[in-house]
Amino acid sequence: MRIVFNRRTWRRVLAAAGLSLIVSTGCSNRPAAIRPPSINASQAGRLAMEEYDTDGDGFVGGDELKSAPGLNAAIESLDTDGDGKVSADEVAERVKKWQSFGVGLTSVRYSVTIDGQPLPDADVTFDPEAFLGDEILVAKGKTNRRGLGSASIPRDMRPTEDSPPGLAYGLYKVRISKIVNGQEMIPSRYNEETILGQQVSIDNTATSRGTGITFDLESK
Repeated sequence: MRIVFNRRTWRRVLAAAGLSLIVSTGCSNRPAAIRPPSINASQAGRLAMEEYDTDGDGFVGGDELKSAPGLNAAIESLDTDGDGKVSADEVAERVKKWQSFGVGLTSVRYSVTIDGQPLPDADVTFDPEAFLGDEILVAKGKTNRRGLGSASIPRDMRPTEDSPPGLAYGLYKVRISKIVNGQEMIPSRYNEETILGQQVSIDNTATSRGTGITFDLESK
């Protein structure tokens, strides 16, 4: 029996985060999993240190983590030895962990508030940490009137027109912006100089169980 996946089916698949997505593969009519992005784990660890280990001690910790949103957001997963810091080896092991799940894309929902109130019509960008390489693509979304939304790789950046929505497992800087009459309404610490980060992974509750990520912003 041949199974045809329509748009509604894709949405249902995406809603079950942690499941790899399936696409049709031409003449064979056999489904093929969308594979995870190719990341050189050891190189990612080395590049993370080059970017964020400003004191050269071989770790990213203390105040350095404040400048590394993706690492800081995932410190509980990364810091396997419990020393409060992140090493190149720990970054490499986390990359290998994502790859072991075999998931190509997943869905991510979020809610955004500012000063305790829903933030509507805001652009939310999940910008991959540069040390992960070029294969993890940026994902974007927009909040509705209740401050809710979901992130996905823009259609014009997907491999093909028929590629399903979603984003890859990884570490992201999150940028939240709202432009009104040409003026940015959100403090720069949440966009250009963002302090927001997020790990997307099956072992991260907010992104794997459909509970959603909450970003609580302050205007001052």
